[in-house]
Amino acid sequence: MDDDRILERERLQIEQIRELDFEELQVEEVEEFRDSDEDGDDDHQNHLSPFRNAPLSDNLGADELIFNPALASLHTYLGEVEDTQNRIAFVDGGTVLKLPLFYLEGVVLFPEATLPLRIIQSSFLAAVERALNQATAPCTIGVIRVYREGAQYKYASVGTTAEIRQYRRLGDGSFNVITRGQQRFHLKRRWTDVEGFPCGEVEIVEEDVPLRTPRDAFGKLVPLSNLRGHSHLSEMSLSTPRRDTDALSVANSEESFESALSASEKRLHYSAIDTIMDDWTSSDDDDQVVSTSDIQASGSNPCSFRSIGCSTSGQDGEKGDGQSAIGMSPVSKGKCQKQNRLGSFRTNTDLSRFRMAPRAFWPFWVYRMYDSYYLAQRAADLWKQIVGVPNIEAVVNKPDILSFFIASKIPVSESIRQELLELDGVSYRLRREIELLESFDRVRCKHCQTVIARRSDMLVMSSDGPLGAYVNPYGYVHEIMTFYKVNDVALRGRPVKKDSWFPGYAWTIANCATCEIQVGWLFTATNKKLKPSSFWAVRSSQVADDMR
Repeated sequence: MDDDRILERERLQIEQIRELDFEELQVEEVEEFRDSDEDGDDDHQNHLSPFRNAPLSDNLGADELIFNPALASLHTYLGEVEDTQNRIAFVDGGTVLKLPLFYLEGVVLFPEATLPLRIIQSSFLAAVERALNQATAPCTIGVIRVYREGAQYKYASVGTTAEIRQYRRLGDGSFNVITRGQQRFHLKRRWTDVEGFPCGEVEIVEEDVPLRTPRDAFGKLVPLSNLRGHSHLSEMSLSTPRRDTDALSVANSEESFESALSASEKRLHYSAIDTIMDDWTSSDDDDQVVSTSDIQASGSNPCSFRSIGCSTSGQDGEKGDGQSAIGMSPVSKGKCQKQNRLGSFRTNTDLSRFRMAPRAFWPFWVYRMYDSYYLAQRAADLWKQIVGVPNIEAVVNKPDILSFFIASKIPVSESIRQELLELDGVSYRLRREIELLESFDRVRCKHCQTVIARRSDMLVMSSDGPLGAYVNPYGYVHEIMTFYKVNDVALRGRPVKKDSWFPGYAWTIANCATCEIQVGWLFTATNKKLKPSSFWAVRSSQVADDMR
């Protein structure tokens, strides 16, 4: 049902774009682009019209246009396409299939990711025909990353099945195809079919179920006096999950816990809080430190840090003589500052979580390492902080889907993304993605290690995310990440508007200024009113693994 809704939404978007092709739109061309491709002016004017439906930022004029990122994700440069029929559902893990294989250099396909293809070679045309008509796995191909190691080509051992969602047969016999990743597989063996295209026997990977920390793995500690006088409370604390215990009884609250402590237990408890605070906060004056273990427990609220070591009014209404409210001698300014920090720390920190006691063999932090739902939330928070769009909150409760989504869109090198594809286990994949998001800072040329872009300059130009796959007229697929600006890059040739992946923009080849290897393209708006006026696309296949 979800796939049907996605296809219906895509069809509606394509129909809207086609309708807009018939609207008249006055477009002012940038002078330097007039000579590069005069025949395509009308076509570019039509492509610009959908931008008017996009929200305008505050600094844009009413007549200015902002690029609609949905156009890039729809791959409108491929033209009209038809939906395929008789597609299969997901197959069980361990199933062995024989599929036509597509070896793609510089591309790593993940489940749920979109992959456009332009098929012009006769052998691969036969492969598409076979896939469309085969009975065992209709409309399905296998995608394998191929890479160079010295003078030899190597084939990855793990790939992804791709479902042909839409296609179009052109007049010259070639195909434009849009596929979507389905399931990971292990390549068992490969051969060349009699019709000349690669085939392979693949085994579908059995994906693991996302793990969650058992609710009964931990309980809360209670005062020893409670164990002596209230055995039922002890039983409740040992048998009730943490979040349920908090809701059931105030006896498990921090105030109740501290009020039941003996004098010696209070000193130990406050000393522990002091140690925790020292680990979490910094002190401006290490020579003037007061420990909560020195605090005398008395009064109705022995835990109130507001009354510890500070001058207060006496009972007769006059100001005190510098003695503390609990009879201590005057304290230094540094001690008061430390006590204020203690009070603030205690007020703003849920100290009850430090009373979590394991009922299982492993400590709490070990469970967190393998809790897929906890890791998914952490990865989603990092994604929001570092990348921002698209919003992935909707799939936080589906850690397996979220892990594949981040892996397919994270702007890192193709070899690192292949590493993510080969990782078995949702928690392992999420932990690696968290590590990559935390360390991602610079983009370097793969060949000379020159820094060509920075994370702070990243720009998302597609609704699919900061990294996506696009195919050129010659059938080469490029995965690119987009940026506002780059460093140490030299342009080659003049801007070209034909076959642009981003409607309304002309592309210019961009080489690394140090080693002169092509690292991507500069895209420049052909309309002065279109924003952003320019951006850069960097090929992931030309990016070094070191992103720090």
